[in-house]
Amino acid sequence: MILRKRIIIVQTRLASRVFSFKNHYLPIVDHYDIIIIGGGLAGLTAAIHLGNESYRVLLLERYPYPHHKVCGEYVSNEIKPYLANLGVALPKTVSIDTLQLSTRTGKSLETKLPLGGFGISRYTFDHTLYKKAISSGVSVKFETVKNVTFSKDTFRVFTEKENTYSASVTLGAYGKRSGLDKQLNRKFIGKKAPWIGVKAHYAFPEFPDNLVALHNFEGGYGGLSKTESGAVNFCYLASYKSFQVEKNIDNFNSKVVAKNIFLNQFLEQAQPLFEEPMSIAQVSFDRKQLVEQHVLMCGDTAGLIHPLCGNGMAMAIHSAKIASERIDNYFKNAEYGRSEMESDYKKEWTNSFKRRLQTGRILQSVLLSPRASNLLMGTITKSPQLIRSLIKSTHGKPISL
Repeated sequence: MILRKRIIIVQTRLASRVFSFKNHYLPIVDHYDIIIIGGGLAGLTAAIHLGNESYRVLLLERYPYPHHKVCGEYVSNEIKPYLANLGVALPKTVSIDTLQLSTRTGKSLETKLPLGGFGISRYTFDHTLYKKAISSGVSVKFETVKNVTFSKDTFRVFTEKENTYSASVTLGAYGKRSGLDKQLNRKFIGKKAPWIGVKAHYAFPEFPDNLVALHNFEGGYGGLSKTESGAVNFCYLASYKSFQVEKNIDNFNSKVVAKNIFLNQFLEQAQPLFEEPMSIAQVSFDRKQLVEQHVLMCGDTAGLIHPLCGNGMAMAIHSAKIASERIDNYFKNAEYGRSEMESDYKKEWTNSFKRRLQTGRILQSVLLSPRASNLLMGTITKSPQLIRSLIKSTHGKPISL
């Protein structure tokens, strides 16, 4: 690690131990090379990557592991080589190679996935990465971040437990939205987000292991796929406007979601495994800045792909790789400054994901239009190559090492 940047850390450590103007000691600040805010897939993967490089890394996450999250639980195979290179040993997963699509009117088709993927719950996936991060020397603290400041080339991170931490680099990987977005004055946070996400696990042994299904209904769409436990994850996205009419999840499922014949069959026969479904409101697909006040944004914090693309988890992990490599170069190369690190991160992130996000926006607008979705389904039924081309445009190739 380059000496120039180590000197900054030492100077900041000394500064934290001086008297305040009223002869009270200032709180002693814990110092790290990198602080990662948020312990989802992006945050944990970046922590492992940088921990493997022997940096002093602090990961701040609100909830102890393991825990469930509102998320589709199909992961593209594109990230497997990278995880293996990090030394992440995945538990037994479900191999998925087939996609099923249906419109609200009952038109459907199945096609082989060009690259394929696997099914794993966030409960297990995040916990697996957490244990690997600990073994890689990462410090993990379960605290909620309330503020971040940047001055004299150093970040200060303040938590609700009244703790203060500092670092040379800070990575934001805290998910779709947070109070921290408001503190950082991010533009999208002031807009109303018209989407709600709902997720639950079900017992439904008849559901094929190798299948990921995407079913459309009025005002939204839902995905079904098996996880490593044998449970079927059902996660859907709905417009808040349509959801609000029915007041609650049970009513919405029975009166709206179940109008799709495939989802009706599933909801009638499957047995819920959660006491109550999980939900998340104010889901925003607006464009986000990749760097905010010198914090590098990663995963869903940087940009959210529409769930119908089935690639959000892989994108989060890939974005962690991009950020970690730029950070590693920043510490090891004295000629590589913060502005170059930020610029290169934005360029590489954009080159990797801009096309996927654009395709996702177009596909979502088509699927939410009854006329357009029926037209698309009729077209791709006659041309299987077209649907495979669409899938490829929202997925990447296996991540190069």
